Amino acid sequence: MHIVEKILQGDPYAVETFYQQYAPGILRYLKNKLPKTEDAQEILNDVFLDAIDSMQTLNTQSSLKSWLYQIAHHKVANFYRKKKIKSLIFSQFPYLKIIEEQVHQPEFQLEKRELKIRLQIAFEKLSQKYQQILRMHYIDELPVKIISLELNLSFKATESRLYRARQQFMRYYSQA
Repeated sequence: MHIVEKILQGDPYAVETFYQQYAPGILRYLKNKLPKTEDAQEILNDVFLDAIDSMQTLNTQSSLKSWLYQIAHHKVANFYRKKKIKSLIFSQFPYLKIIEEQVHQPEFQLEKRELKIRLQIAFEKLSQKYQQILRMHYIDELPVKIISLELNLSFKATESRLYRARQQFMRYYSQA
């Protein structure tokens, strides 16, 4: 019986075997692509969780190894996309970096309140669909794949809506 069939039938030993067989190669790949070993290890876990969650959709003719590397590749791309977005936001609003680092100091409590008000004003100006997708992604911390399923959109359409929502939010925030 193929390892995928065993995993789908709930065999815990099959999951362990699956991980032991493919994790070292995937981890090497991730370490070569990411700046920190901790990031590689965290993404490695995400790769295997996603793989097991979506294993029932795997085409039995597909190479399991190639499929895992494809998931890892997408995880690396998402890692850098999030990093780019964060640096973009901080480059657009450099004082946010200062606030992020020092927000817990007492002298920053007033600024923190003002920041919250500006964030709230900008958020409330957004359409309901943009508010919803930002809330799902940043507050509920749902991955784009799950959001796309819940909103009944394709993965690309969901990414596109999330991107437009961020852009609109940044415009409103700079005006607040």
